[in-house]
Amino acid sequence: MALTKEKLISRLQTQVGLTKQESRAVVERVLSLIKETLASGEDLLVSGFGKFSVRQKNARRGRNPQTKENLILRARKVVVFKTSGVLRNRINGNRP
Repeated sequence: MALTKEKLISRLQTQVGLTKQESRAVVERVLSLIKETLASGEDLLVSGFGKFSVRQKNARRGRNPQTKENLILRARKVVVFKTSGVLRNRINGNRP
């Protein structure tokens, strides 16, 4: 099961001791800062967690899998996440 924004707010409330409103404000502000940073084209590096970066993808040919119709996928920007070595080791059960 995924960690939702509401669960994150609840955990902040119980583990840090903030009120629900304060927890919500902190989570919303952090997410807002992340969005602003990525929207401006900057990378976001969280030490011990990973790096978010924005990459440009060129237009390319694609196919609708249901109709088999060929189409052109437009150029777009995508967010890419690369885990840090610390997080990768923790996920794999290797404690540093």
